[in-house]
Amino acid sequence: MGSVSLKTGEGSARFRRSSLYSQALINVLMLLSLLFTNLFAFYAFTSPPTPHLNPNNISLISDQVSLILREIDYSQKKLTQMEKQVLGYESLDLSRPNIAEELNTFLHPHPLPLGKDSRTGITQMVSSVAHSCSNYLPLLSKYMNYKVGGACPDDWNLAQKLILSGCEPLPRRRCFARSVPKVGLSPFPLSLWKPVGDKIASWNALSCKSFDCLNGKKLGGDCVGCFDLVNGIEKHRWVRARGKYDFVIDDVLAMGDGRIRIGFDFGGASSGSFAAWMAEKNVTVITSTLNVEAPFNEFVAARGLFPMYLSSEQRFPFYDGIFDLVRASLTVFGNRARPEKIEFLMFDIDRILRVGGLFWLDNFHCVDDERKRSITRLIDRFGYKKLRWVVGEKADSSGTGKPQVYLSAVLQKPVRE
Repeated sequence: MGSVSLKTGEGSARFRRSSLYSQALINVLMLLSLLFTNLFAFYAFTSPPTPHLNPNNISLISDQVSLILREIDYSQKKLTQMEKQVLGYESLDLSRPNIAEELNTFLHPHPLPLGKDSRTGITQMVSSVAHSCSNYLPLLSKYMNYKVGGACPDDWNLAQKLILSGCEPLPRRRCFARSVPKVGLSPFPLSLWKPVGDKIASWNALSCKSFDCLNGKKLGGDCVGCFDLVNGIEKHRWVRARGKYDFVIDDVLAMGDGRIRIGFDFGGASSGSFAAWMAEKNVTVITSTLNVEAPFNEFVAARGLFPMYLSSEQRFPFYDGIFDLVRASLTVFGNRARPEKIEFLMFDIDRILRVGGLFWLDNFHCVDDERKRSITRLIDRFGYKKLRWVVGEKADSSGTGKPQVYLSAVLQKPVRE
């Protein structure tokens, strides 16, 4: 197959319908192009010979051969460009050497067997892949290099590296994912706070090989001993306030007037304790987390909760206005993120939150006064009602002794025209 490329809008690839060029039209054009090229070559080589060859005759033949070669090269480039337009790609070049055949197979469009679908208007099934994947094509090809129908490579860390690089969503694969026996799972709701065994997770590519080892590390601001469900701080977080900037779940639920049913916990390294406490209040919460330095997703699932393997850069895969509550942790915005990136994230949070729903900004670290002012101005633009708004200081966890400023807020989404 020729050069294939990727046309993107926001985040992941958006593929055009084949309204301009159908597969049949491409086949016809390819046939005509080859036909005319061959006729031209036939004419050049079968023209009546002259009785005597002289340097001028040899030069003429050489010119004709060069013209034929240029015509063939032009036809190949034209067909490649037309194929790009049909496939809807513009930057993902699959003609490069050492590209896995499975990547070609996945990205190639498949015409619908009965033609155009009357409901959607599409004529073929196409696959999406993130535009940033074009910057990591060797890694992506390595990810797609496997035996079809066999066992998938144990390369979750490669997949996560691609995701963190913006190559999200990843292509699907036709191999069987590595199975880890889930030994010692407890029934719900006992599973919410019962210690999780080490055998439920894959420890490949991780420095720690047990949850006890992880409890001795600081894995981001949201996870300090967060795998200790018996003696750690997880048994008290969101239930007992440690400072004025810490809100408790019962108080926040009371602000929702009993209409908080489903929520989304987004950002940071999470072991699922927020969702566990909400489950005890009959509120279903989806926990977004990656497996950075620890098997967070397996741990959350072992507790009988719903983990979502999602980076902070991807558009939330939810319909508009479906959540009653969205909680964002202190690391979700990042202190070095550009204002535009924070705006994109805030607008997406606003999109999935229903009118009257609550946005809980939990312990947002304001690295300086300018960051505090910028996040305040951004929130004011949305017109949210400030049900609670607290700015407080606490000691620097790195041990410098310098106090750090944190902002916590519960905001209610307004009705808009």
